[in-house]
Amino acid sequence: MGKRIVIALGGNALGKNLPEQMIAVKQTARAIVDLIEQGHQVVIAHGNGPQVGMIQNAMTELTRSDPEKYIPCPLSVCVAMSQGYIGYDLQNALREELLDRGISKGVATVLTQVEVDPQDPAFQNPTKPIGAFMTKEEAETLVRERDYQVVEDAGRGWRRVVASPMPVSIVEIESIRDMVDAGLVVVACGGGGIPVFKTGGHHLKGAAAVIDKDFASEKLAEQLNADTLIILTAVEKVAVNFGKPDQTWLDHLTPEEARRYAAEGQFAPGSMLPKVEAAVKFAESKPGRTALITLLEKAKAGIAGETGTAVSR
Repeated sequence: MGKRIVIALGGNALGKNLPEQMIAVKQTARAIVDLIEQGHQVVIAHGNGPQVGMIQNAMTELTRSDPEKYIPCPLSVCVAMSQGYIGYDLQNALREELLDRGISKGVATVLTQVEVDPQDPAFQNPTKPIGAFMTKEEAETLVRERDYQVVEDAGRGWRRVVASPMPVSIVEIESIRDMVDAGLVVVACGGGGIPVFKTGGHHLKGAAAVIDKDFASEKLAEQLNADTLIILTAVEKVAVNFGKPDQTWLDHLTPEEARRYAAEGQFAPGSMLPKVEAAVKFAESKPGRTALITLLEKAKAGIAGETGTAVSR
């Protein structure tokens, strides 16, 4: 019997620019349709680091060209733009691959908002750099006029930094669930989702933040009652003592083992650490749930228990 699977695609599955993305999504679609062909329900989430950065840089250059005419789009709008065009490429590649295999199944992208807590401590300590490098004068202007927070980046110039809060809830979860129950392949929570928080009435306001796509994917998997969360990365398995002579690849991790290794500093912050933390969170959310960390092209073998690092109780 097929499983309900949420797949979190990393940047290597999407390329770094539009031409690369067009090529990358074809390979990505083949790996995903392998799972669909086996009878699994698949929901896809993805990152957007290079893509939203490109949009931010374009907006910055436009503003520089005529600051009286052009006002930069809020970060939440830039995330929405990236969701739209990445989803456009992904759903077309998936549709084509499905039809090539004789599978008639709808594919749809949902522009997804993810609620965050405005009291999240991350808002008091923004660390995520975004957008183009600026001169000190440009940075000071944005601090004064737009209340941006900026940092100097290794002598290369100044950059805006924003918070990376934890996801609280997927706003469109009911629509996503209905589409999955109807048999559609859904692309959702792109780039970690559009970060929003509740204000007066039923209004949702975009937040100047970036949600980690692994944690957003975990929240999506929880709220969809998925059986498996697959977090794709650039290595086949998680390792301890990575890059050292005594490097050891791990086939399985319990949440307790993962936390012990994390406390030892075995997993790089901003790289493998959030993947392991998200995997642990999902594995502990309900009995019987498993997270898998592996390569895109090994996803099918990983589901079969042949490779990857499985995280479960």
